[in-house]
Amino acid sequence: MAKAMYELLKACVEADASDLHITTYIPPRLRVHGALKDIDHPPLTPSETKEIIYSIMTDKQKKLFEDKWELDFSFGVKELGRFRANVFMQKGAVAGAFRRFLPTMWSFAQLGIPQRIQQLCYLPRGLVLVTGPTGCGKSTSLACMIEHINHERGVHIVTIEDPIEYYFNPKKSIINQRELFADTQSYSNALRSVLREDPDVVLVGEMRDLETVEATLRVAETGHLTFSTLHTNSAVESINRIIDIFPSQYQTQIRIMLSMSLEAVLTQSLLPRPDGKGRVLAMEIMIPNPAIRNLIRENKIHQIYSTMQMGQEKFGMQTFNQSLANLYFRKLITLDVAMGVTSFPEELTEIIQRREGMKTSVSAGGPSKK
Repeated sequence: MAKAMYELLKACVEADASDLHITTYIPPRLRVHGALKDIDHPPLTPSETKEIIYSIMTDKQKKLFEDKWELDFSFGVKELGRFRANVFMQKGAVAGAFRRFLPTMWSFAQLGIPQRIQQLCYLPRGLVLVTGPTGCGKSTSLACMIEHINHERGVHIVTIEDPIEYYFNPKKSIINQRELFADTQSYSNALRSVLREDPDVVLVGEMRDLETVEATLRVAETGHLTFSTLHTNSAVESINRIIDIFPSQYQTQIRIMLSMSLEAVLTQSLLPRPDGKGRVLAMEIMIPNPAIRNLIRENKIHQIYSTMQMGQEKFGMQTFNQSLANLYFRKLITLDVAMGVTSFPEELTEIIQRREGMKTSVSAGGPSKK
């Protein structure tokens, strides 16, 4: 590795940045707590970006990149940790985005994941989806869940990833991690063979096309606990995305499969703390109860949200707005941040006003009794 690249990755670690961006004619930049910041470094020429980025690539990776003009891979640096790279071409020059992984596996509490999510790790079968935009911590949440299973259950875990992000050391579980283009040619090939590998738990890095979605649903349906991700922003959108990826003549069958195998949709976002020191996790939790399973079967997906609103106490569900309100009252985010990310501002305002009214009532001596 070139010294220049080592110094840039070191700056990334020292700033507690999530990402390093390298492109031409500007200094390298870091993403720190969601905001981009310049590194004290001269702008880079096209030859410099290529030299710096190529210094972390193997000969095989360079050839793949030069054939396809874009490449995902992961790598480790002694004393700095592990990183995921996406290398691409822009304006005829080599550029790259480098995501830093957490140096140690964090607990549910450290990540801000509700403790009720631990229960999903003990399911014997079914599909658990973690969804949200790029950079919202989906991989970290999944890694936390897989590591919890690794500590608590004597099972065989198979992961299929592009690329491998967190390395797991087998504890109670056996863990086999397969990387796209290093250990398998495609998600669909790996998923076809995984059923012959005697797995109990399967992690599919991303359900990105029809073949992968179909194979993932089949793994979940055949009695395996299956985890995967989608780039969707709500439980309702996630279910619609899965159904809509199939031709119309198969969608009734897919709704039936989903209604039986889906066990949770966790949609998350990372929001800035008021003090500017880091970000906090907001999470929508959808746990299919009999009513939701019936709505999926009957193609009444749009009614799921109202069922989630009422399922907080009994089923452990919460809408994104309920999560935002909880974070606001715990002083972990500001009201401006909450209102800036909600899709239903009127509902969020109502939730907050209702809870503030309850607090006022309690401080004044409690609700009157008739």
